[in-house]
Formats: sequence, structure tokens, C-alpha cells
Amino acid sequence: MAIFRQYIAPFLIVLVFLVALVATSARIFLPSDMAAPAPIETATSDQ
Repeated sequence: MAIFRQYIAPFLIVLVFLVALVATSARIFLPSDMAAPAPIETATSDQ
């Protein structure tokens, strides 16, 4: 159990942090129209 606490758990924490960092900074490389928030359309009900 000490091996898990000393090596595996910190590695998993750093790995999750790095994945989140890459995912959030990937917006820099997106085209400008994809980096913007999605447009909000009004909902219409067809009855």
C-alpha cells in the first residue's frame, strides 16, 4: 500500500492535471469560430 501512496497516486494526480491542462489550452489551436461559445437559439415548438 505504501508503493501506491508514494508513487502511483501522485503520478495519477499529476497525469489528471496535465490532461486537464492540455484540454483547456487546446482552445488556442482551434479555429476562431470554434473557440467561441455555442450560439443560443430560441426553441420553437411545432404542434
